[in-house]
Amino acid sequence: MLTRKPVSFGFGVIFCLLFLLAPYRSFGADSGAKASPDYRELKLFRQVMEIVRKNYVKEVTDKELIQGAVSGMLQSLDPHSSYLTEDMFKELQVETKGEFGGLGIEITIDGGILTVVSPIEDTPAFKVGIKPGDKIIKINGEQTKNISLHSAVQQMRGPKGTKVTLTVMREGFKKLKDFTITRDLIHVHSVKKEALDAGYGYVKIVSFQETTDTDLMAAIKELENSDTIKGSDKKSKKDDERLKGIILDLRNDPGGLLDQAVKVSNLFVDKGLIVYTDGRVKDQRMEFRASPAGTHYKFKVAVLINEGSASASEIVAGALQDHERALIFGTKSFGKASVQTIIPLDNGSGLRLTTAYYYTPKGRHIQKTGIIPDVDMKTEVQKKEEEEIAAEDAKNSKKNEKRSRFSKETKADLENDPVVQKALEWLKSDITVKKYKQDNEKQISDTTAMNQ
Repeated sequence: MLTRKPVSFGFGVIFCLLFLLAPYRSFGADSGAKASPDYRELKLFRQVMEIVRKNYVKEVTDKELIQGAVSGMLQSLDPHSSYLTEDMFKELQVETKGEFGGLGIEITIDGGILTVVSPIEDTPAFKVGIKPGDKIIKINGEQTKNISLHSAVQQMRGPKGTKVTLTVMREGFKKLKDFTITRDLIHVHSVKKEALDAGYGYVKIVSFQETTDTDLMAAIKELENSDTIKGSDKKSKKDDERLKGIILDLRNDPGGLLDQAVKVSNLFVDKGLIVYTDGRVKDQRMEFRASPAGTHYKFKVAVLINEGSASASEIVAGALQDHERALIFGTKSFGKASVQTIIPLDNGSGLRLTTAYYYTPKGRHIQKTGIIPDVDMKTEVQKKEEEEIAAEDAKNSKKNEKRSRFSKETKADLENDPVVQKALEWLKSDITVKKYKQDNEKQISDTTAMNQ
């Protein structure tokens, strides 16, 4: 089961999903579904097709009608299931290599509206100020109402150097706003790091790619050897004892490869369940467990999430939270827990079909509900964002001007980040994850008793 290969889209606008490339035979007539269709409904289909073919204003081929019907069938199920033409299926088999063309934006359909899950850091969409939760109302002036995910992708894609204009509505906006973005090749560096203080480091996972686990290990090794982490006590401690704690920033991380989410979690959890998937078909019921072999870090971990954290990043946050291996700071995550299986068809086309949901080790189903942080900082985050907007308005910045806070994380930025500073405060304390949760539960219980 674990040898199934997760694949992702090789372009700059990508759907925030987990994929499994499955053999067609897993979905035959013996899968538990009804062996034969309802022929009365097939008769209806044939009747409608014949009427359209004879009477539609333009001549249409049987292939066009059948592919349109199949496409409509899949789209009626959910926003993520779809029919893939031969060309679309070839695109979908491109592995995640960390370099692709486009905008660098993750999208989904939420309540029938094209919605940004997250812009990928340091990409064109990120630099112009696209944010998680933005509603894309128009693409190059064309309405996106009832648009499919694939159609949205096709409209946003284009040659490097060309521009696309997204018309966006955002919470707090009084009117629609246009963002003109220049398409580019997307070079995504999966892991970033920063030494914060003696014994404490900051690591950000931008997205889960095929080398994220090894990139993370290399970043931690570099932090252990940095002068800032060593502090004044540079000789008395071994490299692996210098780090007392790290902040693992998964904010605006839209996900990526399932196997990498498992491997990253395994660096901090040495036993037990990390994530499992469950669906109607037996082949979709899988468990991913931590291996006791390999590298396992023992220092304290604070995980940061927000509404742009989705899919693979939620798997990591959920696993570390359920195992009480980390304290989670920030705001509620996006809530993307569906698994799409890519099923090849005989004619070279394929299906992208939602076949399972994934669950945290304790059985939490987070589809649309997200991961709830242990330390909710929604108020502090909103205040910080309001201050930044006010400061920007005061400067009368030019339209679409690049701002330094969108270019890269710096130590100065982190020092002014309330979520980072709150997490660092906890890391430096003697309070364990278990103790913090116990104290918090007691405080809630005492408050409830006082109000009764």
